Amino acid sequence: MAIEVRIPTILRTYTGGERVVDGAGSTVTEVIDQLEADHAGIKERLIENGEARRFVNIYVNDEDIRFTGNLQTPVADGDTVVILPAVAGGSAGV
Repeated sequence: MAIEVRIPTILRTYTGGERVVDGAGSTVTEVIDQLEADHAGIKERLIENGEARRFVNIYVNDEDIRFTGNLQTPVADGDTVVILPAVAGGSAGV
């Protein structure tokens, strides 16, 4: 059994259009490193200066990694990692 990694639409160009890919590792960092090995270029969109980018949210089994150990959050076979870019904006006049 692998770790399921859900990829947002904006990053699917790196995964050949796949919305879900298999991941491997014991921490979120290791999963992202494996993603980079399999899908070159994706890591730079997720990590900056050794931290998750400010406007990228990463969840392990519905828990925000910012509250569970950041990139050192443990993962195990059967877990789901969700990458979710933050969305902002809109119109005040609506």
